[in-house]
Amino acid sequence: MDAYATSFTTPQVMTGSGNERLRQQAEELEAVFLNTLVSEMFTSIDTDSEFGGGFGEETWRSMQSEQFAAALAKSGGIGIADQIMANLLTAQESASKFATYGSAHTQAAASYQEGNKNP
Repeated sequence: MDAYATSFTTPQVMTGSGNERLRQQAEELEAVFLNTLVSEMFTSIDTDSEFGGGFGEETWRSMQSEQFAAALAKSGGIGIADQIMANLLTAQESASKFATYGSAHTQAAASYQEGNKNP
């Protein structure tokens, strides 16, 4: 099993284009959510047997759930990263349109108001 970057490992340096960085961040956010789900799933497992339980298992169980969650998110997850990407790209497009058209609209409104001041 591949080891993925988690809170226990060194953070990966983000490289690539803006969309690749957004995708990586979206996958990391999905991994955090999935880690919560997997951790809760593991709490329902009865480990009080001859070969289970104890402080060591609790420690390793959290690391295991983190790795499972990171692997799930990296392999496609449950679709949260895709939704985050779509929303981020839409927000980015809206911001760039506003920057382009908003400034032109502001200048046109200012010149209209300026023209109306002089009777």
